[in-house]
Amino acid sequence: MIAVASDHGGFALKEQVKRWLADFKRECLDLGCKDESSVDYPDYAAEMARAIQDGRAERGILICGTGIGMSIAANKFDGIRAALAHDAYTAKMSRLHNDANVLVLGGRVLGPGVAEEIVRVWLETPFEGGRHQKRLDKIGRCCG
Repeated sequence: MIAVASDHGGFALKEQVKRWLADFKRECLDLGCKDESSVDYPDYAAEMARAIQDGRAERGILICGTGIGMSIAANKFDGIRAALAHDAYTAKMSRLHNDANVLVLGGRVLGPGVAEEIVRVWLETPFEGGRHQKRLDKIGRCCG
């Protein structure tokens, strides 16, 4: 299950992401927001983090205007490795080397074609493990 959540600045892109997830044959859990009315992004980052922590979702996608606020908020939660991606390369590396379990997108900075490619690459890229696992373990010990 892939959970998706956004604030008002990411709402339009969230709706597109939900359609892409269906196209990619992935189950989607929509955690809000429900329209473009102003909301506070930390509330939605927290809901996403809790969905992963309690097992309702395996991974998640967060979207706000720039992606910066959601990234900061989500990474405050134990077990969350949220990565802001601006292109397919950063999406791929976030999975390959960092085992990012949350992809963060900027709804006001990405066009739909680039955003769709980022989502596709992020979903398809496995974690490489090996020397990268040692680094993730260090993050868990010192920063969690």
